[in-house]
Amino acid sequence: MSGDTLPEPDRIEGAPHPRETAQLFGHAAAEARFLAAADAGRLHHGWLITGPQGVGKATLAWRIARFLLAQDGGLRGAPGTLGIDADDPVARRIAALSEPRLHLVRRGPNDRGDALSNEIRLPVIRELRRFLTMAPAEGGRRVVIVDAADELNVQAANALLKLLEEPPADTVLLLVSHQPSGLLPTIRSRCRELRLAGLGPDDMAAALEAAGQDDPAAAPALAALSGGSVGAAIRLARMDGLARYRALVETASTLPDLDRARALALADSVAGRAAGAQLDLMLWLIELFLSRLARAGVSGPPAPEAAPGETELFARLAPDAHAARRWAELQQTLSARGRQGRAVNLDPAALVLDMVLSIDAAAPSRTA
Repeated sequence: MSGDTLPEPDRIEGAPHPRETAQLFGHAAAEARFLAAADAGRLHHGWLITGPQGVGKATLAWRIARFLLAQDGGLRGAPGTLGIDADDPVARRIAALSEPRLHLVRRGPNDRGDALSNEIRLPVIRELRRFLTMAPAEGGRRVVIVDAADELNVQAANALLKLLEEPPADTVLLLVSHQPSGLLPTIRSRCRELRLAGLGPDDMAAALEAAGQDDPAAAPALAALSGGSVGAAIRLARMDGLARYRALVETASTLPDLDRARALALADSVAGRAAGAQLDLMLWLIELFLSRLARAGVSGPPAPEAAPGETELFARLAPDAHAARRWAELQQTLSARGRQGRAVNLDPAALVLDMVLSIDAAAPSRTA
């Protein structure tokens, strides 16, 4: 596999790329804040777009880029919105990654060129600096998208910081960040922040429909399990995550008299050394189940239910804060065990079964 055929690191499998996404759902306030700054002539050179992974940060960054580069003495599209006409030449060039005034910073190939690097490295920022030293062919503003800033290694982060400290004229840098607390404080201090929250069920349903996932009945459960992240919801839908979570809840509903047949079936669903993606999803669902269970002991069962019977089960297993603490501690223990199991390549089915048995051992008796 060559660098030209590697997957795009900022694309969610099964969903359109953010640059191909025409609509942004649930983040009107963030759009309005940016528009207010632009309309008032207070357009900062650096913007940090933050929030949970998959909620639409990159989509907002691409909308801002299209909006800024399509301006020519006025706005393209309806007033009061970042949207521009899909037939606008800027929109077409951006969709084709051929807009000369736009530069995308993201992970590139590793040293062998056969896979993506795990981080954004210094040569990628050097390419950005070369882009910024050249005068744009059409004149006017330039836009840079960094997706995601969390992936910058130390050298690349320091090099980007120098650009933020001495920004080139008529250039706007848009930094996407899932965990801004991990960025250099000096990078954060030189950017204005646009913070995005998770989507609610209605916005989630609309976003999933736009992404080609057309099961509105599943939207509330997907919103609940994904934390309002469209990216996570698409992954759940694509990998039958709701059914897997239902099976986990059904298995837990037999606690403390664990139904061993259900437990074995749950473990067998990830059997095989090649079932890496299914195992990762199951480990995540187990962590999520325990996290939701722990929160239920403090604030009551979550609403809406992510699986039938979840509310009743949580009320029984986590009736108070003491139980919540026990489940939270188990969640941390099993999370570490899962990472270790993946690192040493433990048998997937055995790893999942061990976790289910640990949950069984922590469950209170029905008379407790």
